Amino acid sequence: MSSTITESSGNVFADLGFEPAEALILELRAKLMSDLREHIQSSRLTQPAAAKRLKIPRSRVSDLMSGKWEEFSLEMLITLAARVGCKVTLELAA
Repeated sequence: MSSTITESSGNVFADLGFEPAEALILELRAKLMSDLREHIQSSRLTQPAAAKRLKIPRSRVSDLMSGKWEEFSLEMLITLAARVGCKVTLELAA
């Protein structure tokens, strides 16, 4: 049995066959979720404290911490990042 190794494009979602625009949105959502989880953990916030700071129900914090990315739009993740004082920037490259 032989196997082929293909070099990544740098976006796992594009590598999985998603259209470029959708792959970009999925990549941004995944990165923001990861950064928010890391912020909550590094700040040692409990889920109730994080819910209060993020202004969302505790069950939504649980979804965030569990990595349920399908539950969060890109816009909502940007809003949550802003609520904890994170600056979100996008860099366009050709």
